Amino acid sequence: MLALRRAQRPGAAPLRVAGNIYNSQRGLKLFPRFFARMLPLKQQHPVDQIEKKELKPSQQEYAHKHADTGIVNPVSLPGTGIGMFGFGSGGVDAIITTLIGISVVFLGGVAYIEWYKANVLNKIEKAFESGYDPALEWLSQSPHSTNEVDEDGIPILPQSSRHMKRDEQKIVDSIMEGKDRGHYHLFMGPKGSGKATMVLDAMKKVDADGVAICEAHPDLEVFRLRLGKALNYEYNEDSQTGLFQRRDPREAMNKLEKVAFRRAKRTGRPIVLVINNIHLFNNDDEGRLLLQQLQQRAESWAERSIGTMVFLSDDFWPYPVMRQIANRMHVHAVKDLGPDAAYRAFLKLRQDTLQNQSQEESESEQTLRDAAAASGGRLAYMSRLARSTERKMEDSIKRLKQGEKAWLLTNTGLIPDCDDDVMDEQKWSSCTWLLLREFVERWERKANDPENQGKPVEMPRISYYKCRQIMTRPDFINQLDHLNIISIDAKHKVRLDSMLTLEAARQVVSKEGFDELLQGVRDRVDEIESLHRTRELTFKDVESGDRIRVMVDKGGSRWKIF
Repeated sequence: MLALRRAQRPGAAPLRVAGNIYNSQRGLKLFPRFFARMLPLKQQHPVDQIEKKELKPSQQEYAHKHADTGIVNPVSLPGTGIGMFGFGSGGVDAIITTLIGISVVFLGGVAYIEWYKANVLNKIEKAFESGYDPALEWLSQSPHSTNEVDEDGIPILPQSSRHMKRDEQKIVDSIMEGKDRGHYHLFMGPKGSGKATMVLDAMKKVDADGVAICEAHPDLEVFRLRLGKALNYEYNEDSQTGLFQRRDPREAMNKLEKVAFRRAKRTGRPIVLVINNIHLFNNDDEGRLLLQQLQQRAESWAERSIGTMVFLSDDFWPYPVMRQIANRMHVHAVKDLGPDAAYRAFLKLRQDTLQNQSQEESESEQTLRDAAAASGGRLAYMSRLARSTERKMEDSIKRLKQGEKAWLLTNTGLIPDCDDDVMDEQKWSSCTWLLLREFVERWERKANDPENQGKPVEMPRISYYKCRQIMTRPDFINQLDHLNIISIDAKHKVRLDSMLTLEAARQVVSKEGFDELLQGVRDRVDEIESLHRTRELTFKDVESGDRIRVMVDKGGSRWKIF
């Protein structure tokens, strides 16, 4: 507008326009007046002349002549002149223009949202396709050829790429292949017993087709991000409409359910979602509610055979929470190997480790048996001892025992003359050693039995309710389970976490003066509690010779001083 007005002033430079604007506008029949007034002054022609040229000679005599012919006016503004749409009012034209713009934005937004929703489902479905999976990446790595050392700086052999096959491996393979449907599963067992290894081996067999795995975390925000990464879902945070929004894990499960329906129709098999280490959720209201929310999804998917959820836990506390509403849940207890099976498995693992380095066995048979017995059938300990270098296996056994004993005393050490500030800690420690002493005594009775002479003695087990009676504080049991001092299975049987824990407890209990130390700590705790329950009265302004008379009324709740 301003440029056109300045071009009308005398002496102004002519406005250069590429091409013949007049000829380019002749085809636009809809708004001839608008485009005619946009031309420079020298090129402007009355609209009637333009229309008259297009008429036939016989029609030019009767052509209508407008009143403003030859008059140069600026572009019509709202409220002045004839509007661009020919309604004669700029306000109406502005309203129509606004409505058209809003309609375009609305339709574009609707199309974008529909495309984005479809794209989200496609991305989640790709997470369950066969191929590369981050959880399987470390399984494909070959053993390192360089020399490795343990946490003490002692050289060890590289870890073997083969894993021990447990009896539960067939169940896990059936779940990952989609053959076991209509249920969801909870695998319970102590740390290092091989639960996650079985799942990863089964995923590798099916090339992670239809399987995704996610690690739990105490921080729910971290778990939300991990779940989104496992499902290839970004919680609408990559959407233009998702600004200032924070979606919870429930949103991911809603999207996953749609994908499960679609994939089940296409492949005829359910998807599998594995959540590892669910014991890392906080054992509070928020953590238990999240666990029940995941379990409700598992129940619904199992009923429709569209999805199978697998939960892995090292602790016992998730089981009572899930048992309350469990209907289609199968519980599997992953235990340590027995003495004979542990020895055979250890020999196989040791042989594979030496073959990778082209070495021969240098340890005696008795040393190998001692190593298998010290591991107690725990796969993690067996793998660690099998990597011992030449003539170093006995030292590795000693270091394992020393480390377990140090861990036990650090968390449950007894203080004879403790201060009242640590009374609660010593109360917990004294109750713990009551239970540990009971385990040691039961194991020694079995070992000294003439029928068991020369035979390996298994770990004693005590029922859960009996442990409550021994400890006198049942609320301490879950904390011991969390510290990997004891282990509780689905049948509510309690045992020490490993043979290393039993050996460490035996060394402490068999020490001279242990019973007196334990009883002294318990007496000290009772004394401090008695002092806390005692009230001291101080009388002021009492002179020598004064008497204080106290009367106790046993029939009432008050006592008086005269």
